[in-house]
Amino acid sequence: MLNLPPNVTQRAFERLAEIGAADQGKALRIAVEGGGCSGFQYQFELDEPAADDLILEGAGEKVVIDPTSLPFLAGATIDFTEELIGARFAIDNPNAASSCGCGTSFSM
Repeated sequence: MLNLPPNVTQRAFERLAEIGAADQGKALRIAVEGGGCSGFQYQFELDEPAADDLILEGAGEKVVIDPTSLPFLAGATIDFTEELIGARFAIDNPNAASSCGCGTSFSM
């Protein structure tokens, strides 16, 4: 079975440029960890790319995903949203069977 890499929207790359991630030598790291309301949770942080990371590039910015988290994010779309409740990086994950209202927790 072929796992497609995640897709990062132009809006997400533009937000990284606004906060100056690349200017600081950083990338947006997205990881999947056990925990949260639904069993797994997403973690977002600015970090330096590691040698074994998948690196997704656009608009001079980078999003990195470690090899352990990658299967959980196959075919997902990483976006940046601005809503009444706040602005955040969000993931539309076709692998998630359900998700929590917080938007960072999911189950498979």
